[in-house]
Amino acid sequence: MGLKSSFHVEKALVAIVDGQKSRRSQVAAALSNFYQVVTYPDAHRALQALRVVQPSVLLVDDEVPPVGGLDFVQVLRRDNSLADLPVLLFLRADDHGAGLQAGAQACLIKPYRRSILVQTISSLVNIGLQGKWEALPDPQRVALKGTIEVFNTISDDIANGEPIGFSTVSKACSPLVEAVNKKDFKAMMAGVKDHDNYSYAHSLRVATLLTLFGNTIGLSAEDQLLLASGGLLHDVGKMTIPHEVLNKPGRLSPDEWVVMRNHVPASIRYLRCCEDLPKPIMVIAEQHHEKLDGSGYPHGLAGSELNQLARMAAIVDVFSALTDRRVYKPPMDPEQALVIMTEQMGKHHLDLYLLGMFREMLLDATVEDTFVEE
Repeated sequence: MGLKSSFHVEKALVAIVDGQKSRRSQVAAALSNFYQVVTYPDAHRALQALRVVQPSVLLVDDEVPPVGGLDFVQVLRRDNSLADLPVLLFLRADDHGAGLQAGAQACLIKPYRRSILVQTISSLVNIGLQGKWEALPDPQRVALKGTIEVFNTISDDIANGEPIGFSTVSKACSPLVEAVNKKDFKAMMAGVKDHDNYSYAHSLRVATLLTLFGNTIGLSAEDQLLLASGGLLHDVGKMTIPHEVLNKPGRLSPDEWVVMRNHVPASIRYLRCCEDLPKPIMVIAEQHHEKLDGSGYPHGLAGSELNQLARMAAIVDVFSALTDRRVYKPPMDPEQALVIMTEQMGKHHLDLYLLGMFREMLLDATVEDTFVEE
């Protein structure tokens, strides 16, 4: 029996319709690290191609020949097969109202920053994916909708310096715990595999696997709820990391690595403002990058300074990071990830006893459809 990943490697497809060749090439180059990109020089050729293969998001310039971007978007909306295609419209002047009235989901005024372009496309990619959650059974559908709402709320709260209450987080995570206890969470895990917000997809996976870990070792539903909530919130500081660093398709520079590591102090600062959060949630966020030999961060804790909760969180976080699909790497095979965790990280970095329990948990028949093949 071996383990396999349930996550696809393919990047989301983005199509660009723009009559100006140099601009098409410039936008395509800006997106090529994150998405598959196709380009069309005019509305006619784009329409023919879109009826054959639909992208995740369509980018339309307001000067696209021969009818112009606004009219082209209206044509799309009258076509039943393309009516729901997410569209980002580029405008010369600040006329969002006209763009939205024509049927675009979002508009950007030229010129725009690359970071804003990527963030906007990411949000539009997720609109289509999240729409598919409606077909999932409860409690998985409720868990996904509730946790993404919390995640998006936290992003705004961090920007505004506002705390989030534990009751809000626990309410969103309760259906997740219910799904795990019913051994019926496969569709929930699959529902985020192609989500374009990596931090959310990773956090949902960590929350689910931590909950399953707690269920496996016999923790109560109440304690499992703390694990789920901690998993969902463990990386909130990454919301402060620039997209270009968080999703860089290559090795981080020393300065970028400092920025990346700072997500833990950022998480701690924010969560400490949320006065009613239980201590286990803080422990998960603060210690999931600590290692048994003291070489982890941010505090360099070692040995007995790391309690069982921190050790569990470290195992789940590493496994999830290795097996996650990223724009710059395919997901690692789970069996390979566990070999690396055992042979290269065991003894010095991770708790081998808990790691053995974690591996047995993944091999259990209850998760067979998600990770295991005969």
